[in-house]
Amino acid sequence: MRALQLIEDRRLEAVDLPPPPSPSLGEVTLRIRAVALNHIDVWGWRGMAFAKRKLPLVIGAEASGEVEAVGPGVSGLAPGQIVSIYGARTCGLCRPCREGRDNLCEHVSGVHGFHLDGFAQEKINVPARLLVPAPPGVDAVGAAVAPVTFGTVEHMLFDNAKLEPGETILVHAGGSGIGSAAIQLAKRMGCTVITTVGSNDKIDKAKALGADHVINYREDRFEGVVRKLTRKKGVDVVFEHVGADTFAGSMLSLRRGGRLVTCGSTSGVSTQVNLMQLFQQQLKLLGSFGCRMENMANAMLKMAAGLVKPVIDTEVDFDGIGEALKRMESRDVFGKIILRMD
Repeated sequence: MRALQLIEDRRLEAVDLPPPPSPSLGEVTLRIRAVALNHIDVWGWRGMAFAKRKLPLVIGAEASGEVEAVGPGVSGLAPGQIVSIYGARTCGLCRPCREGRDNLCEHVSGVHGFHLDGFAQEKINVPARLLVPAPPGVDAVGAAVAPVTFGTVEHMLFDNAKLEPGETILVHAGGSGIGSAAIQLAKRMGCTVITTVGSNDKIDKAKALGADHVINYREDRFEGVVRKLTRKKGVDVVFEHVGADTFAGSMLSLRRGGRLVTCGSTSGVSTQVNLMQLFQQQLKLLGSFGCRMENMANAMLKMAAGLVKPVIDTEVDFDGIGEALKRMESRDVFGKIILRMD
């Protein structure tokens, strides 16, 4: 069975592993169809794991699979079905899990591809409860980007920031996977969308997704442009995932009572917060991690209805994975890079 393992920092190898055994109680055997690359894959590749892990490690945190076999006690899934895979191994027993909030699991084993073996392998056994069936009209690539790319954004915008139609939102890094998803989801609900990009060649692409205003942050201070566009009022919501490089400007971009929701820190994990600005402007800073499986299902329903679509930069095979991670590290992408497994 082919698999892609991280052997040491920045060294990936295609290896042969034994196939998984027959699925046990509550399990499903999947043939992995597509793996969507994320910055968490870049972090792991660079050796930025923030918890104990053991190398070699199969990479891949976001993927889709085709059901090959179902174990005892599994219902609602059948061979040949395309499913989206929840990216963390949660317990299923604690109160958050029972309430459908697996991203707050009290006994999570880790994130696949980062702490645990990931999905860049031909076959894997997964608990059936961590699988979300793809509806008709959603293919393996669409299902592959539901857990992190779209599910994370659904959780950020709607569960946490409570984005409403007619509001104005600043989406950072509109050319990233989650940025391209956020532009579409916000615009489809009737919001005014301002986004940032790192090069002029990404401006038209971001506008094609629905962005009303696009700022090249390498040429202009985005917070100054945002204040001008909003007549000094600021935006209702900032979609933040860059971190230290943009956080202060993101807070300055908010209107009184505005909400900043963040799920990432690709430019650094620490920053300073102006506390007087925070309380005087009555701002809300919201942390968001992962998603609920309902977010994955909702995202795929929107794909099936044609309301949103995965934005694919490139599809690669095992031989192209190293170059793909380098491009992601340098932010030389627009949308998602997909590792095809079929």
